[in-house]
Amino acid sequence: MKKTTLSILISALVVLFVPVLTHAGYDFNLSVSEEESGFSFSISNYYRVPEKEVIIIREKGIDDDELPVVFFIAKRARVAPEVIIKMRLAGYSWMDISLYYGIGPEVYYIPVEETVIVGPPYGKAYGYYRKYPRHKWRLIRLDDDDIVNLVNLRFMSEYHGIPPAEVIKMKGHGKKFIIMDKEIKEHKKEKHKGKHHKGKGKWHDD
Repeated sequence: MKKTTLSILISALVVLFVPVLTHAGYDFNLSVSEEESGFSFSISNYYRVPEKEVIIIREKGIDDDELPVVFFIAKRARVAPEVIIKMRLAGYSWMDISLYYGIGPEVYYIPVEETVIVGPPYGKAYGYYRKYPRHKWRLIRLDDDDIVNLVNLRFMSEYHGIPPAEVIKMKGHGKKFIIMDKEIKEHKKEKHKGKHHKGKGKWHDD
């Protein structure tokens, strides 16, 4: 679809849809689970956006694992997240939306050590990056799952301070990122408890 046509459609959507975040009468008393709240908090901190904004976007029908993608693209496109949401809900793929804003496949690549075996669900995407020389990465066409997994790989790795290989390994068990986020936090919490020096009331590094 040509950019001019897409621009017209976006403009129409902006007019027809009620703004997501600025509706004066929107009820912020949303009911969310502990896992949803924790994931929203992580996204809020990483992308530096209000947590309520994350929750509202989720209530618009965006899957939990796709929430980071909304903010990833919005940040690089320098547009409000609701603009990205309208395009997504109108049926455009994440790759279509990315390319419309001049965001190429290369931005989704996260380097991993050569010794890391990248299996499902990352194997296909990394296969593309390894198949093409870097100057031809613009020819790569990632599907929705590829982009969701790669964006969350970067988000989980950088936010929690763990190697991408660890995230890839966890995702290989088929868990949703919202669950992985909770498990990583719980693991860190237990690890910190284990480092607490008995009887001293202080933290110490082993």
